[in-house]
Amino acid sequence: MHLARFPRIFLAHLPTPLERLDRLSRELGGPEIWIKRDDCTGLSTGGNKTRKLEFLMAEALAQGADMVITQGATQSNHARQTAAFSAKLGLACHILLEDRTGSNDANYNTNGNVLLDHLHGATTSRRAGGVDMAGEMEVLAERLRGEGRKPYIIPGGGSNPTGALGYVNCAFELVSQANDRGLVIDHIVTATGSAGTQAGLITGLKALNAGIPLLGIGVRAPKEKQEESVYALAQRTAEKLGCPGVVARGDVVADSSYVGAGYGIPRDDTLEAIRMFAQLEGILLDPVYSGKGAAGLIDHIRKSRFTRGQRVVFLHTGGAAGLFGYDAAFAEARKTLEV
Repeated sequence: MHLARFPRIFLAHLPTPLERLDRLSRELGGPEIWIKRDDCTGLSTGGNKTRKLEFLMAEALAQGADMVITQGATQSNHARQTAAFSAKLGLACHILLEDRTGSNDANYNTNGNVLLDHLHGATTSRRAGGVDMAGEMEVLAERLRGEGRKPYIIPGGGSNPTGALGYVNCAFELVSQANDRGLVIDHIVTATGSAGTQAGLITGLKALNAGIPLLGIGVRAPKEKQEESVYALAQRTAEKLGCPGVVARGDVVADSSYVGAGYGIPRDDTLEAIRMFAQLEGILLDPVYSGKGAAGLIDHIRKSRFTRGQRVVFLHTGGAAGLFGYDAAFAEARKTLEV
């Protein structure tokens, strides 16, 4: 599998660390838990989208783009990293932000990732929840083309076959790290939303014949819909790589039991997982993706789906900047010291 055949801009801080979580493992009393630190990819506090953007932005430049358009929810990690990558390359960036939560909280709507979007020089506009965001981007792109601009459209989450190459590469990287350290990995767990991370990972793992099962913890769609979305993208990614059919439908597994009231709305177990990682390991998760992914991991361990003697790797997709837009969610648990 020769990824050098595809245009790429090398900006991510790779390889990201692979670390053992001793205190969390002891607290849960189950498998040995490791974490793949894709919150450490660099570029505006890091995150999984940086890997995808290395390939997407290279394609944008190859097509002569002078600006990029993308979309995401209000506290989109993808939007923030796209804004940062655009700033690094000197490209204009416009982001369509979809109101998926209906929150009127000022911090949620202006702080966290939104603050960083603007700090990186991106412009933003808002759309109501549930609208056709792909269609909205195309309408904007057509208007900009009429004004002489050359926009490149990046889908939400950077999730298309080009973006998914970043997580094919991550699969290669993770297996190489495990091989170099003599680590047998029994399972990988990660959050899954727009499908690109899980699709790229499973395509890379299957292309390597790694024999490592991958579980995606859904953050938005029901199980069947999420799995079908990931499988469809994995098929297209495998075709792009020249190994069509390498991913079977049964290789794609998602658990959407931890979505709760909806995308971007943390459940109690999301907040518990964030606190556990912060207080036991000094690692910050986010309330949208990695927090729900970790909640799923913890619950699977408590229900003995992962057990003592196994080794499980949690892929951290980043997003801690979003915490600053969710202070209200943690308000009840705040500890006040009275002197």
